[in-house]
Amino acid sequence: MEVSVWDTYVQRQDGKVMHFDILVPSTLTDTDVIFGFGKRYLASKSFTTRELSVNECKFCHMQQAPVQVTEDIEADGYYIIEMENCS
Repeated sequence: MEVSVWDTYVQRQDGKVMHFDILVPSTLTDTDVIFGFGKRYLASKSFTTRELSVNECKFCHMQQAPVQVTEDIEADGYYIIEMENCS
Protein backbone atom coordinates (compact mmCIF):
# COMPACT_ATOMS: atom_id res chain seq x y z
CA MET A 1 0.00 0.00 0.00
CA GLU A 2 1.25 3.46 -0.84
CA VAL A 3 0.84 5.84 2.11
CA SER A 4 1.09 9.57 2.64
CA VAL A 5 3.32 10.61 5.52
CA TRP A 6 2.25 13.68 7.50
CA ASP A 7 5.12 15.08 9.56
CA THR A 8 3.71 16.37 12.86
CA TYR A 9 5.12 18.46 15.71
CA VAL A 10 2.98 19.37 18.73
CA GLN A 11 4.11 21.15 21.88
CA ARG A 12 3.38 19.38 25.15
CA GLN A 13 2.27 21.24 28.28
CA ASP A 14 5.70 20.60 29.84
CA GLY A 15 7.38 22.49 26.96
CA LYS A 16 8.74 19.45 25.12
CA VAL A 17 7.85 19.08 21.46
CA MET A 18 6.34 15.80 20.30
CA HIS A 19 7.35 14.62 16.84
CA PHE A 20 5.35 11.88 15.16
CA ASP A 21 4.23 10.89 11.69
CA ILE A 22 0.65 10.15 10.69
CA LEU A 23 0.49 7.59 7.89
CA VAL A 24 -2.70 7.33 5.82
CA PRO A 25 -3.59 5.75 2.46
CA SER A 26 -2.26 7.92 -0.36
CA THR A 27 -5.82 8.24 -1.66
CA LEU A 28 -6.90 10.06 1.53
CA THR A 29 -6.49 13.82 1.05
CA ASP A 30 -9.10 15.26 3.44
CA THR A 31 -7.02 17.17 5.99
CA ASP A 32 -9.93 17.27 8.47
CA VAL A 33 -9.89 13.46 8.58
CA ILE A 34 -6.09 13.29 8.81
CA PHE A 35 -5.96 15.89 11.59
CA GLY A 36 -8.77 13.97 13.32
CA PHE A 37 -6.51 10.91 13.42
CA GLY A 38 -3.77 13.03 14.98
CA LYS A 39 -6.18 14.44 17.56
CA ARG A 40 -7.39 10.93 18.42
CA TYR A 41 -3.77 9.87 18.96
CA LEU A 42 -3.05 12.92 21.14
CA ALA A 43 -6.18 12.25 23.23
CA SER A 44 -4.76 8.81 24.07
CA LYS A 45 -1.74 10.36 25.81
CA SER A 46 -1.51 10.87 29.58
CA PHE A 47 -0.29 14.47 29.18
CA THR A 48 -1.77 17.63 27.70
CA THR A 49 -0.65 19.09 24.38
CA ARG A 50 -1.41 22.15 22.31
CA GLU A 51 -4.03 21.88 19.60
CA LEU A 52 -3.12 20.12 16.35
CA SER A 53 -3.52 22.31 13.27
CA VAL A 54 -2.17 22.86 9.78
CA ASN A 55 0.81 24.65 11.37
CA GLU A 56 1.89 21.50 13.21
CA CYS A 57 1.00 18.84 10.65
CA LYS A 58 2.23 18.95 7.05
CA PHE A 59 2.32 16.50 4.17
CA CYS A 60 5.87 15.23 3.79
CA HIS A 61 6.06 12.44 1.18
CA MET A 62 4.61 9.15 -0.06
CA GLN A 63 6.13 5.72 0.40
CA GLN A 64 5.31 2.02 0.35
CA ALA A 65 4.15 0.76 3.75
CA PRO A 66 5.36 -2.48 5.35
CA VAL A 67 2.80 -5.26 5.84
CA GLN A 68 2.13 -4.53 9.54
CA VAL A 69 1.54 -0.83 8.86
CA THR A 70 -0.79 -1.70 5.96
CA GLU A 71 -2.77 -4.06 8.21
CA ASP A 72 -3.12 -1.40 10.91
CA ILE A 73 -4.22 1.21 8.37
CA GLU A 74 -6.79 -1.19 6.95
CA ALA A 75 -8.13 -1.79 10.48
CA ASP A 76 -7.94 1.76 11.92
CA GLY A 77 -7.63 4.09 8.93
CA TYR A 78 -4.20 5.41 9.98
CA TYR A 79 -0.90 4.53 11.64
CA ILE A 80 1.31 6.62 13.95
CA ILE A 81 5.10 6.47 14.02
CA GLU A 82 6.35 7.97 17.28
CA MET A 83 9.63 9.83 16.81
CA GLU A 84 10.38 12.14 19.79
CA ASN A 85 8.85 12.95 23.19
CA CYS A 86 5.74 10.84 22.59
CA SER A 87 5.68 9.10 25.96
